[in-house]
Amino acid sequence: MWAVSQEQTFEIRKATPGDWAGIWSILEPVIREGETFTWDRDTTEDAARAKWIKEAPGQTFVAADKVTGRILGTGEFHANQGGGGSHVANAGYMVGAHHSGQGIARALCAYSLQEAKAAGFRSMQYNAVVESNVRAVWLWQSMGFQILATVPDAFNHPEIGYVGLHVMYRKL
Repeated sequence: MWAVSQEQTFEIRKATPGDWAGIWSILEPVIREGETFTWDRDTTEDAARAKWIKEAPGQTFVAADKVTGRILGTGEFHANQGGGGSHVANAGYMVGAHHSGQGIARALCAYSLQEAKAAGFRSMQYNAVVESNVRAVWLWQSMGFQILATVPDAFNHPEIGYVGLHVMYRKL
């Protein structure tokens, strides 16, 4: 159902410290645009690094061009909550604007599902999928996620105003 083509021109792998410049080149425009993530639009590079780079059992990973090594997208997963909720993962993904539609987000998600399960997580929950981000909503549903609830007017989109945030979930 969510297999990724073997003809990919990119690989998904754990991020290394040397990947940060490429990761930031993906994160910064998405953060500044403010249309799909709940981060402050003026988040600094240092704050973004502290928020995006994860330690085990979480992980930060990248989609890198197989030939050039250029970072095309990035993702991370971590425990959604602590204590009794630490068996549920949460994840985020960002893809460079010029690389949309190439299967990178699907591959990042598939990788995170596999790696989160291997790290001992039992399920994955997305807390804040912007309702107007219909491509992402469709993609996550195609990957087995269900919309559990929508919090009305929970996200102030810079172009269209207040829209809902979906809480999405799937077992691993």
